[in-house]
Amino acid sequence: MTVQLSLLDFGVFVAYFLALGALAWRASRAGSGTRRDYFLGGDKLPWWMIGGSIVAANISSHHFVGVMGVAYHRGFVAVTGEWGAILIGFNALLWIFLPFYLRNGFYTMPEFLQRRYGGWARGLFAGLILLIYVFVEIAAVLYFGALALNTLIGVPVQGCVAIIAATTAVYTIAGGLRAVVWTEMLQLVVLLGGGLALTAATLHAAGGWGAFLATSQDWDILLPADDRDFPWTMLLGGSICISVFYCAANQFIVQRVLAAKSEWHARMGVVFTQYLKFLLPLVIVVPGLMGPALFPNLERPDLIFPTLVANLLPSGLVGLVLAGLVAAVMSHVSGALNSSTTILTVDIYQVLRPRATEEQAVRFGRWACAVLAVIGMATAELLTQHSKKPVFLYLLNAYGVVTPGMATMFLVGIFWKRATQAGALTAGLLTIVLSVWFTI
Repeated sequence: MTVQLSLLDFGVFVAYFLALGALAWRASRAGSGTRRDYFLGGDKLPWWMIGGSIVAANISSHHFVGVMGVAYHRGFVAVTGEWGAILIGFNALLWIFLPFYLRNGFYTMPEFLQRRYGGWARGLFAGLILLIYVFVEIAAVLYFGALALNTLIGVPVQGCVAIIAATTAVYTIAGGLRAVVWTEMLQLVVLLGGGLALTAATLHAAGGWGAFLATSQDWDILLPADDRDFPWTMLLGGSICISVFYCAANQFIVQRVLAAKSEWHARMGVVFTQYLKFLLPLVIVVPGLMGPALFPNLERPDLIFPTLVANLLPSGLVGLVLAGLVAAVMSHVSGALNSSTTILTVDIYQVLRPRATEEQAVRFGRWACAVLAVIGMATAELLTQHSKKPVFLYLLNAYGVVTPGMATMFLVGIFWKRATQAGALTAGLLTIVLSVWFTI
């Protein structure tokens, strides 16, 4: 399935990296001497950058490879996570959480838990979210991107992981959130352009919209309660918890909102995010749904994305889609690295060293970013040995175990003044234990 890249494909690929480097260099020069500058971009982000960067960071290789693989394997149920985020998660952020976060001047989500419950809650949440970001988010995204590039152009998986992670870490370390957001705007344009090109090519090869409508038997969203992967009980119950946590209590998403110029820009950024996310089914789920008609006997569902690219796209568009894939990986990894570094610095380092200066905190954050990138790379290598089931399910299962308790701690903390430290700790840990029990 290896694709021979033309000079035009190489040109598109090189142009993307040159533009990325120029943007990262420009953003890094703006200054990052204080914690607020480095971790929150100096509180200067306008609404369109907030919305665009949230979507760019959210869309990644686990969408192009993982969600498309689920659509190929199970049908339209693959889109439920995105719709749940739009209808539930981002509305919770917009109307409930956002005003509280901004008016209290938080850097991180664990700060809220400390103010509401006490210091132990801050440490517990910080530890759990770091585990999720490093061992799930960063590792899975690097794996998906490396798998697709390996399948398409024959680059060793280990080499893909190392190059993408190292390149992303360099500009994230240098410029902090400002560099991350500026590069994400370019990456959003590239990944959406590549995704739309692949959708158009897939529809054309399969026979147009009529052929797509013929897949309506795969459009079920609510599957039986005994379904192994997507029972309706999980979607109506678990997806609510995951959506609220991921969109409204997740440092990875909320950090961009905390960096807004004003509350108005923060709110409009969230609304813009919701509109942009309606594009995702068009660029991700539609090609996956059409996949069985074109390539019905793939060894693994995760191979549908590279298979479509290798067999359907002409010269030039292959380079655009590959650039879009790399852009998706880099935007997600840079966001996860920056958020992890912020939590590690603000919620752990500065708690242990309360007298640390602004310069020392920023320097620690840069070193921490490098270490976390290395750990994420090592974990991605382990995922290459995963089973033949879509690795996206590994991502969902990990979030399904941890997020219900986290979401409960936030929601109860805001809506129920009588909630106690002991009650919140019990709810947070017990849900993890029960989730693991039911998974086994």
